[in-house]
Order: sequence, then structure tokens, then C-alpha cells
Amino acid sequence: MSGQKPVKPSPDSLVASVKATKTKGLPPVHLWNPPFCGDLDIRIAKDGTWSYLGSPINRFELVRLFSSILKKEDGKYYLVTPVEKVGITVEDVPFVALDFDRDGDGKAQSLTFTTHVGDSAVAGADHPIRIVIDPETDEPSPYILIRANLEARIDRKSFYRLVDIGTHHDDWFGVWSGGQFFALIPSAELS
Repeated sequence: MSGQKPVKPSPDSLVASVKATKTKGLPPVHLWNPPFCGDLDIRIAKDGTWSYLGSPINRFELVRLFSSILKKEDGKYYLVTPVEKVGITVEDVPFVALDFDRDGDGKAQSLTFTTHVGDSAVAGADHPIRIVIDPETDEPSPYILIRANLEARIDRKSFYRLVDIGTHHDDWFGVWSGGQFFALIPSAELS
């Protein structure tokens, strides 16, 4: 990363710190506010690939561990432990929702999304779905909030599945989940 500050933390020190505090479930990163130590050359690509110093991190367990200490503050992403906070680069959002399970039908259905790092979230009031339309190409980019201000981009095949189960409500075409309606496109724009 150009313009990086030299930093003392390393991926190994982050791993050691997290393992020392590991409990069942996700670490309480929302309670951790250590000082900022600088940036680390870790990048999450738009397709969800994590890399360090330009090389992909191929060990799923390591990616999963790092994803568990990810935090977003003021539009920036950090890996946070009780003693370190380092900036990383995220090209779009940190996660990719690779699939979803559907339970029920219509207004009573629940859609449970699963990410490439093994997180899951049921779309609803606490995990909304949103669509961003590219102003140049008119292509939709769908997202779901996974946890604590961290989103997943819904992959193309899953988005097509959402469209297949979509319905019209109040002049919008969208999907129901968790008692909430998530608008995808104005009904009038469908041909």
C-alpha cells in the first residue's frame, strides 16, 4: 500500500493476540479500542479474496480468524485485538454472500444468507438488504448487513434467485424476509 506508515504489528502478532483472548463465538471487537498502530498490507478484493503483501491468503482458517476481528469505523476497515488496531484495505465490502436458504413463503419467509467465511445472517430488520445501482451501467449491486456495520455483497447467482422469488409490494418489486420487505427495483421499471 503506498504511503503506509511502518508498523510493528504483523499477521502473526494479530493471530497470537486473538488466540490468547479467544472465546466461543466472535470476539467482542466492539469493546476493544486499542490505539491505532498503522496500516498493514492486507487487502480484501471485491471477490472476497484476502491477500497479504500481494499474495493470496489460502488458509481458510486464517482468513476466518482475521474476519472475526474485522471492524469498520468512520468508513475505514481495521483488524482489532485488545492491544492492536491496524488498518487494512477493502475494495468493496469485506464479505461475499455465496448462497441463501429459504424457509417459508411470501411475507412469512426467512432468507438466511451464508458468506464465504462462514458467517450467516437472516435478512430482516437487523440484517437489511440494500441495492446500489451503478449510475454508469445501471447494474444493481445487492448487499446484506452481516454484523456490526460489516456487509456482504450478494453474489450474482444468489441475486438471480432473489429475483426469482420476488414479488410486488407498494409499487416496488422485492423480497420478504423476517417480516420485512426489501425493495429491489420500482415495479414500473420492470419490463
